[in-house]
Amino acid sequence: MTLEEKTAQLVGVWVGASAEGAEVAPHQHDMEEVVDLEALLPNGLGQLTRSFGTLPVDPALGALSLMRTQARIAAANRFGIPAVAHEECLAGFAAWGATAYPVPLSWGATFDPALIREMAGAIGRDMRAVGVHQGLAPVLDVVRDARWGRVEETIGEDPYLVGTIATAYVRGLESAGIVATLKHFAGYSASRAGRNLAPVGMGTRERADVILPPFEMAVRESGVRSVMHAYTDTDGVPSAADEELLTGLLRDTWGFDGTVVADYFGIAFLRILHGVAGTDAEAAGLALAAGVDVELPTVKTFGAPLLDAIRDGRVSEELVDRALRRVLAQKAELGLLDPDWSPVPAALRGVDTEAGPDALRGTVDLDPAANRELAGRVAERAIVLLRNDGVLPLDGRSGTDSESGTGVGVGVGSGAGVVRRIALIGPTAEAPTAVLGCYSFPVHVGGQHPDMPLGIELPTLAEALRKEFPAAEIIVAPGTGIDDDSTEGFAEAVALARGADLVIAALGDRAGLFGRGTSGEGCDAESLELPGAQGRLLDELLDSGTPVVTVLLAGRPYTLGRAAEESAAVVQSFFPGEAGTVALAAVLSGRTAPSGRLPVSVPRRGGAQPSTYLAARLGHAAEVSSIDPSPAFGFGHGLTYTTFAWSDLTVENAEAPTDGAFQLALTVANTGERTGTEVVQLYLHDPVASVVQPVRRLVAYARLDGLEPGESRRVRMTVPADLASFTGRSGRRIVEPGELELRFGASSTDTRLTARVTLTGPVRELDHRRRLHADVEID
Repeated sequence: MTLEEKTAQLVGVWVGASAEGAEVAPHQHDMEEVVDLEALLPNGLGQLTRSFGTLPVDPALGALSLMRTQARIAAANRFGIPAVAHEECLAGFAAWGATAYPVPLSWGATFDPALIREMAGAIGRDMRAVGVHQGLAPVLDVVRDARWGRVEETIGEDPYLVGTIATAYVRGLESAGIVATLKHFAGYSASRAGRNLAPVGMGTRERADVILPPFEMAVRESGVRSVMHAYTDTDGVPSAADEELLTGLLRDTWGFDGTVVADYFGIAFLRILHGVAGTDAEAAGLALAAGVDVELPTVKTFGAPLLDAIRDGRVSEELVDRALRRVLAQKAELGLLDPDWSPVPAALRGVDTEAGPDALRGTVDLDPAANRELAGRVAERAIVLLRNDGVLPLDGRSGTDSESGTGVGVGVGSGAGVVRRIALIGPTAEAPTAVLGCYSFPVHVGGQHPDMPLGIELPTLAEALRKEFPAAEIIVAPGTGIDDDSTEGFAEAVALARGADLVIAALGDRAGLFGRGTSGEGCDAESLELPGAQGRLLDELLDSGTPVVTVLLAGRPYTLGRAAEESAAVVQSFFPGEAGTVALAAVLSGRTAPSGRLPVSVPRRGGAQPSTYLAARLGHAAEVSSIDPSPAFGFGHGLTYTTFAWSDLTVENAEAPTDGAFQLALTVANTGERTGTEVVQLYLHDPVASVVQPVRRLVAYARLDGLEPGESRRVRMTVPADLASFTGRSGRRIVEPGELELRFGASSTDTRLTARVTLTGPVRELDHRRRLHADVEID
């Protein structure tokens, strides 16, 4: 291959599919120069960027457009090599008409890796069916400051939860033949003050013990084939230029053999934002040397600047060859180098592609009933009941007033009688997109095309509640906007509340990009107070004298003020996707029991940030500071409509060597009157260590689904000593002898049973081959 042919395989071009099924057209972005495809394609092309995720295009015509473009690319270069087509898939395939699943923060709330793997498999199959090869997900960033706008894209604030859920997602996506992409490697979520792209100042131990473990788990266990570097710098070294990270750790230590792709414009940012390169050629050389293989979203530094630098000896051609081998090996795995390769995707096989756009339009369904049912299951399992004084569940199907035959019966213990009139108050009550994150297609792209239909059904919360509670009168008022600070609607809202039997306060976020929302990329928050005047509206509703059920459709956790203790119930959802409002209505009625658990702590105070549960002793409340960071609801918290008893903790061996394991078991019994789900969480507490440790950290969990009243299950865990390891003073991972507490809890703040155990023997060093999981059995 010529040098030009080699470098052409290392770049993408951002394109948009044709609405009529013609070849794609280059997408113009303010960070890009115009791409001349006629001049570029004779040398080949590495990737096509978001042909479906750039413009609203019918899926069948998008597939036809991509097919024709791939045929053109293969025909234009002398080796007949097509491009890898990649798309976003953070909350489902980001294409017009595709299922909008819950955002990753909701995945974390399920504590259910098997379900997330099933969802990812469905997403991957839809992508492959229309000709896509690579998905830019999942996000493995561990939340360090909930003010960061991209919290909605993360799985949570605990590295073990993030690792297990992300690994399951990767397995699902890869099982469908899609190249999954771990991002953002590494440290993006630890940017100072939660500001997007701000410098990261964490130490080596925080990086090693909090940020890196989810990536390590996914690389070791999932079969992932691509990694995306982070935008940020850590202690002055940008990830895109960090050879120790991208090559030394990722490849040489962990054994990753896939491709490393640039986050969009990330290589140029080495010059533009970081100032570690003076020219685009220098930026290209730094990234290649560090281990970046592919420039996305479009050719820039890896184009003419890199070619010039190689020709005059400033960059070695061996670096290009190294990246090229990885790219071509991946294309070979995908079948793109096979002699019988065909550009026709599965969705168009056997279809007359010359029949014209009208004949094809509507023939490819990316939101079938099976997808919608799956999206509903994920949404239901992700909804977290934070508080309940007994007002929930409302029995919307059978709980009518026995005398009048109307109304909605209120759940056991509420004392509120029959609910005939519900006041639904708040800015998310009638907003169809209130359930969607910033990388869902209707928000990410659809907002720029207001005349185009959404492409999927998005029932509002008001519509879902009216369907769930047909006998009740539901009156609606916004009260205020999401973030406009208006109080003009307060009087009407309070009047409606006083005239109702129950208030449902519908609050939360508007997803958007770069300041156009209250949550999403570039939509960072100054504090964790509810946006705009929503907090004041909630206080007014609490003062109305009518019981208030607070329902949140949000992308991050917010402080709830008085509502944390005074609201009759609080229901938290994190952008639950297209089936989210129906799932919420089902949980409120009791048709579905809530079973989600918090993947992030809900703060008590909006300004006590950054803080997560994963903190050392002095990171928690202490007399030495006037700021109390204690959460209103801790990581892992979540209620349901029944009660559970935890008992009969047994410890087979209270002592084990530093290369051994502890065997424990406990019984969980449903002591209530309804079927319910409990999540057993095991936290490790190390009271004395050679370096400061978090007070507790999650090391295992088990979701016990569908326990009938009176039913019990025995949970057995074998906990290897490796799970007590941490990065010691030498920078090496070690297990130390000494006493430990293994705390079984319903959350990080609710310990039910504790086993005090002891590790014996010498300090033991571990490497990347250490055990990452406890063995869990459920009888």
